[in-house]
Amino acid sequence: MTASTVDGPGLRTEYPFTLPRGYVDERGQVHRSGAMRLATAKDELTAHADPQVRQNPAYLSVHLICRTLTSLGTVAPVDRFVIEHLFASDLAFLQDLYRRINQHGHTEADVRCPGCGHRFVVDIAAGDESEEPGG
Repeated sequence: MTASTVDGPGLRTEYPFTLPRGYVDERGQVHRSGAMRLATAKDELTAHADPQVRQNPAYLSVHLICRTLTSLGTVAPVDRFVIEHLFASDLAFLQDLYRRINQHGHTEADVRCPGCGHRFVVDIAAGDESEEPGG
């Protein structure tokens, strides 16, 4: 499956992203680009059965991100160790991305410029900006 995979008319199952800071591996290489797939029911169910999640509910997002990240630079595999060693801002980014694609079906956010009040849409995963119609 590639980052632009479509399983049917209009069904997007994988979303590319760029981390704000990036994962730094043991050689000092920074990995920022990756992809996350839509979660399945099994992803959610196995997360709640995981002993570490039961002991510490904060691990729920780590478990879900581990299961749904399909790539992160050249890191292989993307496992719990990798997710646990992300910068906090990158983990927060991935938690928000997971929520957006699984609850809303997209990675876009409506924003307003604090200076001029202009409204526009930002794709938080790809960093693309596009104006709203009439904006």
